[in-house]
Amino acid sequence: MALHIALIQPQIPPNTGNIARLCAATDSSLHLIEPLGFSIDDSEVRRAGLDYWDAVDLWVHPNWFAFRDAIDRARCLYFSAKAQQSYWDAPYRPNSCLVFGSETEGMPQRILEKHPERCFTIPMSGPVRSLNLATAVGIVLYEGIRQVSAKSHESRVASLDPVLSAPQPEKQIPHFARDEEAPESQS
Repeated sequence: MALHIALIQPQIPPNTGNIARLCAATDSSLHLIEPLGFSIDDSEVRRAGLDYWDAVDLWVHPNWFAFRDAIDRARCLYFSAKAQQSYWDAPYRPNSCLVFGSETEGMPQRILEKHPERCFTIPMSGPVRSLNLATAVGIVLYEGIRQVSAKSHESRVASLDPVLSAPQPEKQIPHFARDEEAPESQS
């Protein structure tokens, strides 16, 4: 059921460290797409991730094209403050890759234009134009986990209980002819 998180050229070390810790906590893979605005050996990144770096399934891709070669585009869902659809409506599936732009540049415009049907946003009603990257990843990741878990649970229940998975017949309502009396109820 694991999901994947991809960060396009992240710039702020503590954000990436916090996202790495989140990935360790949820058994999600983390993909960093270079160039990065820091070294992953940076003490700020390590400190934010605490002792969890060894528990992170970390992939570092030298550029966007290498990432695209490694991850099937059909698995990717893109998240941006500039997208129109709500993240609640994203088609999360096991093994989906949740892709986020950098803190300074956001999602590249070419992705928003090329894949509008796969771009989603976190609705905000206040004056804030965007959320912190680590916060946004946490919100989206846990919604993805919730939806994938719910779908998995529903299919598991249906496969385990033939009564629940069998089509239910229409309820038959007794029909009594005009000249017949309805049976008396027994109290």
